[in-house]
Order: sequence, then structure tokens, then C-alpha cells
Amino acid sequence: MPITATILAAVLPMLTYLYFIWRADKYEPEPLMFVLLHFLWGAFGAVVLAIIGSQLLSLSLSNFLTLSSLSLFEVILIAPVVEELAKGSLLLKTTKSIKVDNLTDGLVYGGAIGLGFGMTENFMYFLSHADDASTWISLVIFRSAFSAVMHCIASAIFGAFLVKAKYTASFKKIWFTLLGFSIAVFIHFLWNFSVIHTATALFGFMFMAVLILFFITLFKISIKKESELIYNELLEESDLIPEKHLMILSTDKRNRKGWVDESLRKVYIKSATKLAFRKMEIKSCAIDKRNIFENEILKQRNIIRSLFQK
Repeated sequence: MPITATILAAVLPMLTYLYFIWRADKYEPEPLMFVLLHFLWGAFGAVVLAIIGSQLLSLSLSNFLTLSSLSLFEVILIAPVVEELAKGSLLLKTTKSIKVDNLTDGLVYGGAIGLGFGMTENFMYFLSHADDASTWISLVIFRSAFSAVMHCIASAIFGAFLVKAKYTASFKKIWFTLLGFSIAVFIHFLWNFSVIHTATALFGFMFMAVLILFFITLFKISIKKESELIYNELLEESDLIPEKHLMILSTDKRNRKGWVDESLRKVYIKSATKLAFRKMEIKSCAIDKRNIFENEILKQRNIIRSLFQK
């Protein structure tokens, strides 16, 4: 197949998935360029790390395993561990940022990395495994609908667990981190194991169907939790935010016109949302970072106050 068609087949589905995931984070959307940076890390940085790591592990095991055993070992064990570690390495840093303050953020950034990785992996598969047009089309559909989505969900779940660890007591942080990584590896392992044999392929497709439904449900639950958080945190700001606005700011109604001066609406929504999340973060932040959140809370309160003093 023409190289242009192969590039488009690898890139367009992943960018489409990425757009929908980014848009689904409706209460506090992450900066698009920052999300794209994670996508590109998955597409290039994580792929390079995974290749190097896989080669080193395979080389170290080649003296102990036969060629056929090593090939199987690479698919069902080395690939899941090394690739999830490579994809998740950036998440370990990202989730420490003040920008990442809820599970949805972990799902978005992890999903972006996974989609980037899936895009590059798909491109390499499309080039090397498609001998004719019908095989190429089947491979594009199969990998775009399942394999790349697996990468997305596995990394997204790891990202969510890292955010959970961030706001958990210190002795549980490592436990949540290891649990999230283990789940990501298990998802990857189960998918790879199921599709290497025709007899188990149907189980793999069923597993992915359930996994996709689980991911969508998890995302919806996370968004609902954000809505509840915004309501509960802003409820304490009655001197600043009227009750009638509170019922709107914490729901989809915030995007409708007419409930507040249109020239103020977007700034009001942004500041009120930031205020709610910073109030949540200050309750569990380290003592040395408390001053940062206090200043941010004061800043957002002043912005909201100034909007209605004009």
C-alpha cells in the first residue's frame, strides 16, 4: 500500500480517539498542547525506550531460552512489562504537577501516551505485515479498533492510579503505584496472550469489548466525581458564589448562554473550577506546597470578586 495511506491509517484513528478523550474532560480540560506532548512522547520517546529495553532483556535471556521460547516470552511477558514501563515513565513526572488534580487527568494523559504508542506501533505493523490490500485493510481495522485501544486503556488506568497515589497517605503511595502498573501490565499481557493463537482470539476480542465498556464507565464516574467536587467545594463560597450559580457551575448548564453576563461567563467558569480543585488539593498537599495552593485560592477568589465589581 502507498506510504501516504499507511501514515493516514496509523495517525487519523489515534488523533480522533485523542480528540474525544480530551473533549470528554469537560469540567477542567487539560491544555491541548500538553496533551499532544504526551501523545508525541508515546509515539516516539516511549517507543524508543521500549525497543531498547526489549532488546536488552531479550539479549540477556537468549542464552537460557530457545529461539521459539524467547519469541513467545517476548510477546507475552517482555513486551507488556517493558512497554508499560516506557509509556508510564512520563506519567510518573506529570502526575506530580499542580495541573494534574483528579483521576480524569490521569486517564487523559495516560490515554494520550497510549494512543501515541499505538499509532507508531500500528504504522510499523502496517508496513511490515500487510502483503496485499485485503490484508492491509484487515490489519488497519483490527489494530485501530483493538491493539491501539489496549495501549490507550492500559496507560490511562496506570495514570489514574498514579493520581490516586498522589492524594493518598504516604505509606499507600507505592502500593497504588505498583497496583496501577500491575493492572496495566496484566491488561497488556492478557491481550497479547489471547491473540497469539486463533483458538483464544475470540476471548481476546470479548475481553477488549468489556475493557472498553469499563474504561468508558470509569471515565463517566470520574467526570461525575468532578461535578460533585465542584459543588461541595464551592458550597463553602456562598459569600462569593450565589447558590443559583452553584447549581450551574457544577453541571453541563455552565456551557449555556444567558445565566450570567456572556462577557464574564468563560472566565467565571474557569476561575470557579480552579478554586474548587485547589481547595481540594490543599487538604492533602505536602506542608511545603501549602503556600502555593493558598496563593492560588486567593488569586481565584480575587478574580471572581473582580468580575462582579465592574
